[in-house]
Amino acid sequence: MGFVISADGTAISFTDTGDGPTVVIVNGALSTAADAAPLAAALAAAGVRAVTWDRRARGASGDRAGSTPEDEVADLAAVIDAIGGADAVLGHSSGAVLALCAASRRVPTGALFLSEPPIDFDGTGFGPELAERLQELVDAGQAIDAVATFQRDAIGIPAEAVNAAREHGQLAALAPLAQSTVYDTRLTLRMRQPTAALLDVAAPTTVLRGAQTFPFLLAASDRLAAVLPGARLVVVPESVMHRPDPAATARVVTDGLQRR
Repeated sequence: MGFVISADGTAISFTDTGDGPTVVIVNGALSTAADAAPLAAALAAAGVRAVTWDRRARGASGDRAGSTPEDEVADLAAVIDAIGGADAVLGHSSGAVLALCAASRRVPTGALFLSEPPIDFDGTGFGPELAERLQELVDAGQAIDAVATFQRDAIGIPAEAVNAAREHGQLAALAPLAQSTVYDTRLTLRMRQPTAALLDVAAPTTVLRGAQTFPFLLAASDRLAAVLPGARLVVVPESVMHRPDPAATARVVTDGLQRR
């Protein structure tokens, strides 16, 4: 494990495995670098150097009160610089949104692989008040309630399923990531009804989604692939209900790198 200091002084942890073209993995909500280990291993087995990292307020990385989406973009840029550059960035869920934001700000991402990005093209989802409510819960020491609120009101998990997860201790296990729910909410809000500038990326882009996934993510993925010039859509049947299959995703990435 290594550390890099981001632009605002926050320490960001990262790990790399394998040899070959460098692919930086950007996790989605309520996950750490450890959750990307199976995907990193599949990429390494396919001849890729896979870099995983803890986004701020997660795992071994630090944090700063009031962090913004621009801070997370700077974190990704710092990781890319620390590892000597990237041939590609593979982002899943809100990690795909972060990768796209970074590329629109001309962070040298290399090729983009965007897996089921939750982009609210029509502006019909949650608004900025959700981030405020989540921060209030975190500040009050109600981390489990913040996670539950995020799952219910941001992700759209039914209340009964969230309550069951609370009863079985699953939300308590996610409580250390409560602050990151505020940052994921702010990040996805930044891409709500995205402007032309946010969709202005020069990097070759592949949008990935499962054949069976949540309707909102299916629509958002297809629409993003349609509006990004030159982007291609790849349906990955092995990835089911917003869970990217490591081996199948690695195949898409290595194929995309060979196409460049």
